[in-house]
Amino acid sequence: MNLRTIELTSEQHKALKYGYENGKSTAYRKRCHLVLLKQEGRTSKDIGKIVGLHQVSVNNWLDRYEAEGISGLKTKLGRGRKPILDQQEDAQKVKQEVQRERQRLKRAKAVLEKDLGKTFSTVTLKRFLKIVAG
Repeated sequence: MNLRTIELTSEQHKALKYGYENGKSTAYRKRCHLVLLKQEGRTSKDIGKIVGLHQVSVNNWLDRYEAEGISGLKTKLGRGRKPILDQQEDAQKVKQEVQRERQRLKRAKAVLEKDLGKTFSTVTLKRFLKIVAG
């Protein structure tokens, strides 16, 4: 069996190590780690056990790293569930309604759901308020 290897320059190694130790997302840190482990000569199956991915996923991330470099290890925009409340379209209306009903968030939520034609939880509303206020 032919073991796949990755050769890294000292700059690439340094960037991957920094990403592994300081990356914002767990997924990004994990991906940097798997490239570093591959450079050590480990099998994709062993790496998968260490980082918690299937060996096919490990190989897919290695392919992406070889094609795009370290920036290819970042999660691309557009992944995941789309937000219910839009920061540009809904922020002003949400702020106004919450200001009017500041002691009764459930009432503000009910009015917003009716006005915006969207259904969401109180937790979603609180999370959205943190984002737009922050």
